[in-house]
Amino acid sequence: MVAEENKVAWRLAERVVHNRIAQMMINERIKQRAFKVPVHLAMGHEAIAVAVAESMLPDDALCLTHRNIHYNLARADSLRAEIDELSLLPSGLAGGWLGSMNMANPRRGIPYTSSILGNSLSVAAGISLADRLRGAASVTVVVTGDGAMEEGAFFETLQFMKSCSLSSLVIVENNTWSLATRIAERRCPIDLDKLAAAFAISYRHLQGNDVGDYYRQVQAARQEAIAQRTPVLLEVQLTTLGSWLQPTPEFPEGKFINYHHGAAPKVALQEWPVLEQDAGDPLFVLAQQWDEAALRDLAETVSQRLAEEVS
Repeated sequence: MVAEENKVAWRLAERVVHNRIAQMMINERIKQRAFKVPVHLAMGHEAIAVAVAESMLPDDALCLTHRNIHYNLARADSLRAEIDELSLLPSGLAGGWLGSMNMANPRRGIPYTSSILGNSLSVAAGISLADRLRGAASVTVVVTGDGAMEEGAFFETLQFMKSCSLSSLVIVENNTWSLATRIAERRCPIDLDKLAAAFAISYRHLQGNDVGDYYRQVQAARQEAIAQRTPVLLEVQLTTLGSWLQPTPEFPEGKFINYHHGAAPKVALQEWPVLEQDAGDPLFVLAQQWDEAALRDLAETVSQRLAEEVS
């Protein structure tokens, strides 16, 4: 049993490393202006994406927002197809029709992605209702952010899902930013724990970027959603990595530039792709759990495999 648990944990670690290196490869192409569409990277979001992707069963559905690359990579069979979709090529994941902010992959359980803020919430509610009416033992997962949760659709979707007893997971990726504005700069605090309690919905707060812990919590939330026919709300505290300091006359030591989309200019493809030496980086967390030499060997293997795939 211990060996089997270790096998699962190593599989999760491999998927996190794969997700990070794939994004860094895409970042290098963004620097070279290889894409005509805006690309929202999600370095720092890998742990929750892998946990969700690995927890999904064949009939489950995953609805995404404009920052979807980490989930698409976690579910995709091919980095080549992902890059070709960003390049709007017929060989892309969706034939080059969807690009980045609407990238979907129905064959791998991602039927809908929307660039419209909060739009995927309402669609996810419809998908979940359809599954319930046809008697499917499945879960609909919808991902949103701390910006989109300010939309009316967020509250209406929670109410609808609870009222209709829909087996669903609502995941809020909270990186504390909406574009270049922090939460404290744009609105009052919203306590999702109390909001969930108002709807009699279970709430889980995930932090620390431990992919194994996230995997167990997502699985438990999925089981609860199925058993009790209810939505479950998960808030994930994370950091979108790739920000930098920009020297200006007003800020000679550098003004903090929050990464939102486009290239992360200070991020370079490297053998061991840890970007921050703290728990805000899922790969740093892995390095605290596993032998670093083994992880470096894994990263090298993943890098070689992906390089061969996209060459």
